[in-house]
Amino acid sequence: MRRGLLLTMAGAIGFALTGALFADGQPVAVTVHEPNRRVDITIGGQPFTSYIWPTTIKKPVLYPLRTAKGVVISRGYPLDPRPGERVDHPHHVGLWFNYGNVDGYDFWNNSDAIEPERRPHMGTVYHRAIRRATSGAEGILEVDSDWVIPDGTVLLKEHTTFVFRGTETTRTIDRTTTLTAPGKAVSLADNKEGVVGMRVARQLEIPSNKPEVFTDASGKATEVPALMNNEGVNGDYLTSEGKTGDAAWGTRGKWCVLSGKIGADPVSIAIFDSPENPGYPTYWHARGYGLFAANPLGQKDLSNGKDELNFSIPAGQSATFHYRILIVDGTPTAAETEAAWKQWTSK
Repeated sequence: MRRGLLLTMAGAIGFALTGALFADGQPVAVTVHEPNRRVDITIGGQPFTSYIWPTTIKKPVLYPLRTAKGVVISRGYPLDPRPGERVDHPHHVGLWFNYGNVDGYDFWNNSDAIEPERRPHMGTVYHRAIRRATSGAEGILEVDSDWVIPDGTVLLKEHTTFVFRGTETTRTIDRTTTLTAPGKAVSLADNKEGVVGMRVARQLEIPSNKPEVFTDASGKATEVPALMNNEGVNGDYLTSEGKTGDAAWGTRGKWCVLSGKIGADPVSIAIFDSPENPGYPTYWHARGYGLFAANPLGQKDLSNGKDELNFSIPAGQSATFHYRILIVDGTPTAAETEAAWKQWTSK
């Protein structure tokens, strides 16, 4: 998509979908605070998000996440609980990347709430180093992490590059993550818990009046209680294949957008899958209770056995995943979201 077409779209719908280094982009500052285990990202002088690795959670995350207007779109619990939130799934923190079955170890569900008898089966993603942190027309953060099992073995080495951009009405995160198997081949067998995910604010959930129970890879059940007061709860999913609401879960698509209002502010969050990714087009692990995730690897679980991938990374080799998260002050149509996805993938 060229700038002229982008500006035409912006005039028609009232916002500009971000691309690389447009003139209306706002300056991005990436500020490292290693003693505090965080890197702060501001856009146009306003807080956007932070890359954090506190000892109380089991992977690095981006938290919290805000729109260009400063509206917080991520759930507060467990780091900063807010009134009226659900308090299920304490491992759902901000925006993250991990998986539920890595050589039989569960990296997705790990948290301080895990019972002692389950801890030998859990993995942890440890932040190791900041390789680059630059500010400017776009902000770039490069980090290294290790995927470690309880005996200290590093199953995967991770190198991730985040690119942050923003305009007056949008925020964009491009995440490129390369996983390398340093010692032996590593299996990422089909599992519904993955890969890039976020937990959204209560207002962006799909209204529900019934309790639900979900199980992880080991069969451990987590109850998601009904919150009878649905006041202000108005989220809805839309995929590139036209699936909406709860019907988006377990279906494939190149993009999915979650839209709703937080107070009077219409907001949308889109996750874009790349044709270069393993398992493209991804399955959507998109739940009405506020979990929004793209999972290209869990095909058997998410398709009721119709598809199967059983992905693995050979010894000494790597796999790379590219995602864009686009946060918009507004409600883009399917055609507008498709145009933004094409602009990103055509680079």
